[in-house]
Amino acid sequence: MAAPRPPPARLSGVMVPAPIQDLEALRALTALFKEQRNRETAPRTIFQRVLDILKKSSHAVELACRDPSRVEHLASSLQLITECFRCLRNACIECSVNQNSIRNLDTIGVAVDLILLFRELRVEQESLLTAFRCGLQFLGNVASRNEDSQSIVWVHAFPELFLSCLNHPDKKIVAYSSMILFTSLNSERMKELEENLNIAIDVIEAHQKHPESEWPFLIITDHFLKSPELVKAMYAKMSNQERVTLLDLIIAKIVGDEPLTKDDVPVFLSHAELIASTFVDQCKVVLRLTSEQQADDEPTKILHEALATIRLLDVLCEMTANTDLLGYLQVFPGLLERVIDLLRLIHVAGRDTTNVFSTCGCIKAEGDVSNVAEGFKSHLIRLIGNLCYKNKDNQDKVNELDGIPLILDSCSIDDSNPFLTQWVVYAVRNLTEDNSQNQDLIAKMEEQGLADASLLKKMGFEVEKRGDKLILKSTNDTPPL
Repeated sequence: MAAPRPPPARLSGVMVPAPIQDLEALRALTALFKEQRNRETAPRTIFQRVLDILKKSSHAVELACRDPSRVEHLASSLQLITECFRCLRNACIECSVNQNSIRNLDTIGVAVDLILLFRELRVEQESLLTAFRCGLQFLGNVASRNEDSQSIVWVHAFPELFLSCLNHPDKKIVAYSSMILFTSLNSERMKELEENLNIAIDVIEAHQKHPESEWPFLIITDHFLKSPELVKAMYAKMSNQERVTLLDLIIAKIVGDEPLTKDDVPVFLSHAELIASTFVDQCKVVLRLTSEQQADDEPTKILHEALATIRLLDVLCEMTANTDLLGYLQVFPGLLERVIDLLRLIHVAGRDTTNVFSTCGCIKAEGDVSNVAEGFKSHLIRLIGNLCYKNKDNQDKVNELDGIPLILDSCSIDDSNPFLTQWVVYAVRNLTEDNSQNQDLIAKMEEQGLADASLLKKMGFEVEKRGDKLILKSTNDTPPL
């Protein structure tokens, strides 16, 4: 049995000064390398000297990892390590010559090994965090726009450094390690991520915790979402909260200012298959929200499952609003049938008992779901409308499954909800466009009192009798969509 780890120690409050000559020389170099002309004229021997100081100072960290009593004597070494990293970091800025010189000295391997040692030190001190951050900044700069350096950083850093840093409590360390991962990733290395899903999931968690940080966001949108295989593997392993985060980013990509490119479309068709098949298989979990018999520890779990399902529906709505993805989803096996079936189930549940799907039911969660009845039911109807857009087979299928009375009844019960009414209008238009059978059905429903004439008028439709025929037509005061 392994011996227990010692409790965290604190660095001594007494700062032991680093060797004055080395520290002052390093600080002078760091300042000089802020200027491009000084970076371009730096001799290789300077970087060898910096590496020598770094190695010597690293030895003190190694000893402290083995013997915690030595931690109190690390202050001077940490000063030198920090300044070495700052110096190397500055030297690499937009200077491939220095990047190559530093890489060829095996400085990258030394830096990664040292950073991994930092995680082993059981100390609480700002000076250690500063050294840690500067080391990661150096790795990011030495790899920036330099494929050879990126390759060496990847060899040394993957997977241990990312596993150690992406979930670090310090948000700057998370950001800098994300920068390194973003800079180093390419199509070949994405395959390695599929075998190390914990790293990919750590990136999702990093975006959850630090949504203001651009690097985790860019890793997901510019790398992860271009790999359907990785997204599928991740989705199966993630928590429901992490799934919601990923699905939100898929939505952001679809509805972003820049339309999907020709290269994006095949990838997002693969994502559409995952989203649609998952929704078809699992969408009924939202009905668990209506159950009154829940164990004390289950409500949160059920809520997170429901939120993930709600977000799947949101993604499907946005995907079917995209002309490049619509055709594929209109013929997806079982999707339209399942949506109508689920709409019927929650409609009945909301009408017969008081729960979150009742018109008065309200549930709040994480600030992004204010009313399940309003959002979920509306988006089910929106999705039906999208799936029927210029698709007579689906229009007829909704009719066969008695979906049209269900949609109209949903609006009748919840006519105080303008959001739902909007999508009912949209769905009815798509269901009746160039479809005389569906037009006749709604007209006859109105004549028989099964469809409220005032409701149809409110929606922008009216029924007109022409001889023996009933005609459903739009009025001039059709509400805007």
